[in-house]
Amino acid sequence: MDTSALDYPLPDAAIAQRPVEPRDAARLLVDRGPDEAPGHRTVADLPDLLLPGDLVVVNDSRVIPARLRLRKVTGGTVEVLLLERHPEGWWEGLVRPSRKVAPGSLLTPAGGGDLVVEVGGVLSDDGRRRIELRVPEEFTGASAGTDRNDYGAIARHGEVPLPPYIHEPLADVDRYQTVYADRPGSVAAPTAGLHLTESVIAGLTDRGIDVVKLDLKVGLGTFRPVTTARVEDHPMHAERYVIPVETARAVSLQRERGGRVVAVGTTVVRALESWAKTGETEAATDLFIHGDHDFRVVDVLLTNFHVPRSSLLALVESFVGQRWRHLYATALDEGYRFLSFGDAMLLTRALSGAAGERSVR
Repeated sequence: MDTSALDYPLPDAAIAQRPVEPRDAARLLVDRGPDEAPGHRTVADLPDLLLPGDLVVVNDSRVIPARLRLRKVTGGTVEVLLLERHPEGWWEGLVRPSRKVAPGSLLTPAGGGDLVVEVGGVLSDDGRRRIELRVPEEFTGASAGTDRNDYGAIARHGEVPLPPYIHEPLADVDRYQTVYADRPGSVAAPTAGLHLTESVIAGLTDRGIDVVKLDLKVGLGTFRPVTTARVEDHPMHAERYVIPVETARAVSLQRERGGRVVAVGTTVVRALESWAKTGETEAATDLFIHGDHDFRVVDVLLTNFHVPRSSLLALVESFVGQRWRHLYATALDEGYRFLSFGDAMLLTRALSGAAGERSVR
């Protein structure tokens, strides 16, 4: 598919610069299939829009304050943006200015404190460096080294990196976390989940709709545009996911009995479809969902509006087909707010063959 097929005009004025309050007051464009006009509701209405017996899956990854403002022993300032924590404990990260930071350089927070950052060599063509975070012995009461203390030090010294199209500071950093955020490691939020509240989740439960969780670490690659001429040639970034045993069991049972699986966000879709393809409940996935992808798990998707020419929009196009254009055009005409702090859509997967199209209630 030509990448231009994922293009659409997005005015700057349509890009939300701050989240709406309360969270579930975000507008919700409800896809009703190709033969009906979409509905206009709010996220607070989600329990009434789903069916008793549906299974909702959310991503409970927590965004870390991954931007560290540091200094060299010579006094020069350096910014490190942490991207991914490897199981061995070291990180991949971007360093600015990278060419002025030699491998083996030790950095400390600009204001001092309990963290030493060692910058290693270049790992990839996009400039990623190996980063070691160490909490010195006097702050831990244990041997210095790379261990789980790094998350605490990151929380004390880091800043949350907002998407590049957000130009206003965030008054409350918790608004870039879901209300159920639990497992740290993401450098960007699973933004569809930002709309859910405890009230919405309670409403789902009251209607007999179970909510289960998985963990996919969202990386900055989620913002990388598709720059290749053909969508199929786009090099997809890898992200790590974990699907707990209880979630895997619930999803498997739901599929066996023919019930619907509702994904809150594209990250959930990617984790579940990766599991369906590989059988692995814990892995790093570079699955790129586009074109005629055979969706084996997800039936309904709650998602935000995405950047033109992005892998996320390619997933939406694969999920609902060409009617994404009508949905996006309707949203723009109706003044919906786009991207991470914007409004949302509730989409039903396009089904081929005699099954036709199914729509939400």
